[in-house]
Amino acid sequence: MAKKTKKSNFETAIVDHVRRERNKRNITQPYLALLLDVTDGYIGQIESHKSPSKYTLDQLNKIALDFGCSPKDFMPDKGITEAEQQ
Repeated sequence: MAKKTKKSNFETAIVDHVRRERNKRNITQPYLALLLDVTDGYIGQIESHKSPSKYTLDQLNKIALDFGCSPKDFMPDKGITEAEQQ
């Protein structure tokens, strides 16, 4: 099995939703890293479209609790096929 080299379009959409909400709230990558007990660099990897790194469901839950929203708020409104561009 080949090593995955990038996120799926669905995974990228979730990461992009989190980044937009983070920016709206003026929350920094270092703050998010502290919240999730990971490094600042790891948040940068997650937010990079070139990296396969992504948030776990538990991490999305922690972010939602901190942001005062639902983890569902980070999900796209509908399914996304791999043919669709981000």
